[in-house]
Amino acid sequence: MRPAPQKLVLAADLPLDLAQRLYSEVAVHFGVVKVGLSLFVEHGPKAVEVFRKLGARVFLDLKLHDIPNTIHLAAQRAAAMGVDYLTVHASGGRAMLCAALEGAAKGAALAGHKPPQLLAVTVLTSIGEADMEALGFRAGGLASQVERLALLAHEAGVGGVVCSVEEATALRQRLGNGVVLCTPGLRPQGGQKADQSRTQTPRQAILSGADLLVVGRPVYEAANPQQAASLLAAEVAGALEELAVGAKAII
Repeated sequence: MRPAPQKLVLAADLPLDLAQRLYSEVAVHFGVVKVGLSLFVEHGPKAVEVFRKLGARVFLDLKLHDIPNTIHLAAQRAAAMGVDYLTVHASGGRAMLCAALEGAAKGAALAGHKPPQLLAVTVLTSIGEADMEALGFRAGGLASQVERLALLAHEAGVGGVVCSVEEATALRQRLGNGVVLCTPGLRPQGGQKADQSRTQTPRQAILSGADLLVVGRPVYEAANPQQAASLLAAEVAGALEELAVGAKAII
């Protein structure tokens, strides 16, 4: 597989028939499909099944957050569907995160699947500093809260973190290369932020150390989704080449 599709995640926040059609059109550029709350609430496991049949790796974005026993059961059932990635809220605490890991491992084993990569959500990319203050955190506390939650998840054994590009460089340095960093809310140069507060471009995400780049509206709201997907993939491939050239120069 070429490098860009391994990095790009299509956020399929559309009615299922439209999402299937869109993925078929852009699959050459996106190796992963994100099934979020809207699709899963409406269609349940079928929303996962249809994309697996199309050959996609599935990112089940439920952002699980509940008491440990409930999360253990939910993660077990999610893993039994054969998903590749599953999100949980780091703010649920260590016991909840451990329960998610245990449940996912059990569900995958019973169904004969590889356990999904858990991704711990730190602070939603729709939240900015003003929101953090309104929630009771001190001014300028957003970055420190992201780092605190990422470390909590890492220490609990969760191998992936969801953060904005703005925090990715610091987390990569702090957590090392073995942790999967997922950055949502990406927009091409000049793209509209919409309801996202902390956005960056795909190039900036790659150069900051991100492994998974989640993109939705810039593709499915484009006049030509195939062209938009192609441009995104080219931007990612170019950034990966920049990294490779930089690494050779250091050596």
